[in-house]
Amino acid sequence: MSSENLDDSSAPLIEHLTELRNRLIKSVLAFLVGMVICFSVWQPIFNFLTQPICVALAERNQDCGLVLIKLQEGFFVAIRISLLGGFALAFPVIATQLWRFVAPGLYKNEKGAFLPFIIASPLMFLLGGAFAFYVVIPLAFDFFLGFQQFGAPTVDGTTGDVSAGILFQGSMEEYLALTTKFIMAFGICFQLPVLLTLMGKAGLVSSAGLGSVRKYAVVAILVLAAVVTPPDVITQVILFAVVYGLYEISILLVRRVEKKREADLRAQGLWFDDDEDEDLAEDEAPVPTKKP
Repeated sequence: MSSENLDDSSAPLIEHLTELRNRLIKSVLAFLVGMVICFSVWQPIFNFLTQPICVALAERNQDCGLVLIKLQEGFFVAIRISLLGGFALAFPVIATQLWRFVAPGLYKNEKGAFLPFIIASPLMFLLGGAFAFYVVIPLAFDFFLGFQQFGAPTVDGTTGDVSAGILFQGSMEEYLALTTKFIMAFGICFQLPVLLTLMGKAGLVSSAGLGSVRKYAVVAILVLAAVVTPPDVITQVILFAVVYGLYEISILLVRRVEKKREADLRAQGLWFDDDEDEDLAEDEAPVPTKKP
């Protein structure tokens, strides 16, 4: 290959790398702007995230308060909120930059197939996070706070048998870590229909195959519920029911994708049923002749 041809072949690669760099710069700038915005209002965001624990404590006539175990703990909580919130605010920009970089290399039908999944993924994540925040987290905190023990006071200063008091004095950082763990876990679990439907559209999985491994999926979901949720049977049952329901919904969505693909192939005359394939094979089979 001559040097001139080599230069011509390397030009598109350099253009793609330049475009990728520009897309990444825009995404990083959007992320930094989102971080600055969230850092300036991290206290209202943290107060919103503490609503479940405050409600659970109020039901027990306890004051809602978290403590700083380490001197720098408050700063790192503000940084974590800024990181998560900045990514959430910048996600539309990041997704748009990713789509604009990938879209020119896709066919029209591929764009129409891929774009709905880009839109559905963040929506399902928000739905899973909201379900965790408003349903699962209150149940989990109610379970955890049930291990408190209020000491019995002595009468007239006498030294009788009294029980030790066990009161919740939560760490600010630990509380945020636990809350974000629940939100992230359920947000990721709610991606199951999006992932399986996309795999079904790509032909990697089928509705029949997903149905045949249903018993293994049940075991996997039970293990997931035991790992993600606290040792609370009610919370584990809720997570199992939700994720298993999403699995069944995924089977229906994959089946719908298969029917649509079959209809398109029939319209193009490229679909053959099994019976038609057998008849075609019989017609094309050589006819045996008798030897003289």
